[in-house]
Amino acid sequence: MTKKEEAALKRQLKLEAEIQRVEALCQFEKEYSAFSYICGIDEAGRGPLAGPVVAGAVVLPKDCRILYINDSKKLSEKRREELFELIPKEAVSVGVGIISPDRIDEINILQATYEAMREAVKKLSCIPDILLNDAVTIPGLTMKQVPIIKGDAKSISIGAASIMAKVTRDHLMEEYGQKYPEYGFGKHKGYGTKQHIEALREYGPCPIHRMTFIKNFIK
Repeated sequence: MTKKEEAALKRQLKLEAEIQRVEALCQFEKEYSAFSYICGIDEAGRGPLAGPVVAGAVVLPKDCRILYINDSKKLSEKRREELFELIPKEAVSVGVGIISPDRIDEINILQATYEAMREAVKKLSCIPDILLNDAVTIPGLTMKQVPIIKGDAKSISIGAASIMAKVTRDHLMEEYGQKYPEYGFGKHKGYGTKQHIEALREYGPCPIHRMTFIKNFIK
């Protein structure tokens, strides 16, 4: 076997392994296939000191097998961006909910996360029959819900939602990074890195900081 043939075989085996992985990622979608519209839901940005919390809601066609979907944190930035462009083209519908830092301070991060998820569902062009959620049950919604621990790595719908949420939030934080360059938001996306905390202590909070999150870092 030549080196070229060997490389082609490796690529083929790698592709076949990915196809099998994605097929396994559809276990919950297959289990609930009696429902017409299955919606995956996930959030991004519960932990940062600054910026919004964002939720994604994605309804995929039942035969949808988008390769490389996974928990967004396990993907490279390049791969996330590619999937962020592809998912809306393949999906039945995509909704994104964004809740501001002020609202997070007002009602707390858990309630703000639920609010973002409800907003994401509301923005869908169809009404889901069932929600596959990453580990939570969302108050205030009437449809059946299935909380799945680490669901973004176990359900293709939740994985797609996690990508839509994270990339949307990353783009917002990059925009804030241009508006408030001293904090480095484009790099750390608002998380409590050493660089961010040092900037916070030097410059004080800016309008997108979550005041309830930064009490220990400012006087």
